[in-house]
Amino acid sequence: MLLKMKVSGLTIDPFTNVPIVILKDMDEKNTLPVWIGVLEASAIASELEKIRFSRPMTHDLLREILKAIGATIEKVEIIDLKENVYYALIQMTTKDGGFTLDARPSDAIAIALRAGAPIFVDPKVVEKSKSIDLRETGKEGKEEAKNFLDSLEDMSPGDFGKYKM
Repeated sequence: MLLKMKVSGLTIDPFTNVPIVILKDMDEKNTLPVWIGVLEASAIASELEKIRFSRPMTHDLLREILKAIGATIEKVEIIDLKENVYYALIQMTTKDGGFTLDARPSDAIAIALRAGAPIFVDPKVVEKSKSIDLRETGKEGKEEAKNFLDSLEDMSPGDFGKYKM
């Protein structure tokens, strides 16, 4: 059974300076950090902050195209994690029926936020994420990385503050 999750916040990996979107389940018992690109982090942050631009950004344009053709985003699913790469699906419906699109999780999350669609995660992805090796630099580096991931578990949305790109 998939876990329903929400975007809890955005942060920066202190080792690589790569943005991370933090997903938490509805009971805040499970946390999933997903490393994403800077542009995708900006797209997610702008939606979380309800920032509106004078011209549509890519994910906003996609939402408007889908609306214009009568397509609805039903849900987003993060379904796997292989070799530190996350995999996601976007479940959609149109007047002709439902279909599934392969997507990067960052794009899927950005679109789900704009569409008001739920985000689900396979529990095996949460388990696999606990073994992501952030640093390849010996025991001390791995311990630091583990402590960082453990600290994400205990953070609340208010701990992240506003994410600025």
